[in-house]
This record gives sequence, C-alpha cells and structure tokens, in this order.
Amino acid sequence: MLMAFEAATLAVAATVHLAGYTPAGSKPPFDASHAGVAEAIIGVALAYGAIEVLCSTSRAWAAAVATTSFAILGFLVGLTITTQGGDVPDVAYHLIMLPIIIAGLVILLRTGRTEVSRSQRVR
Repeated sequence: MLMAFEAATLAVAATVHLAGYTPAGSKPPFDASHAGVAEAIIGVALAYGAIEVLCSTSRAWAAAVATTSFAILGFLVGLTITTQGGDVPDVAYHLIMLPIIIAGLVILLRTGRTEVSRSQRVR
C-alpha cells in the first residue's frame, strides 16, 4: 500500500509539472516538463511493483525491491537537480518523500522474500 501511495503522489506531481501549474522562478537545470516525465516514469515503476505485490506473484518481492530502488535513485537525481533550480515546494516534496521511500525499501529488505510470499498466501 505504501508503494501505491508513493505512485499516486508521483502521478499528482507529474500532472502538476506537465500541465504547467508550477510557480514561476525555476531556473536551469530544473525543467518542469522534464521533472513531470521523470515523475511519471518513476510512478509507473512503483505502481508496477505495488501491483505485483498485491497480486501475489512469485516475483513480488523482487519487483518491489527493484522498483523501490529505482524510485530512490530517481528521487536522488531529482533532488540534486531541484536544489539547483527548483522551487521550494519541489524541494520539500523530494525531502519528504525520499525518507518514506527509503523506509519502504528497508521494510522490504528486513521482511524478506519469504515474508512477502507468506503474507500473500494468507489471503
């Protein structure tokens, strides 16, 4: 569910950036349309991982770890670019969401593959 929440926030952020609803004041290297595309890609990846877990496929744990790791990498790149030219709300979003995504990866790694599989069998 955490991954689905993260994907939903990325869908909102991508929509805001791609629709041009961002406040003025951004400067290079930050580009709202580039940010929107990156957020959409990361959101789709996280949504895929969440769907794999919710559907209890055999690759659920691997998909969740891979897509969450990809999201962390994307957020680190985004934070680097955003701190150089983005607006305060963009920086704040990255600073709030990055620890949440990292916490999700820690939970996945501590829980392990067998726990994800076992929780899916209980259904």
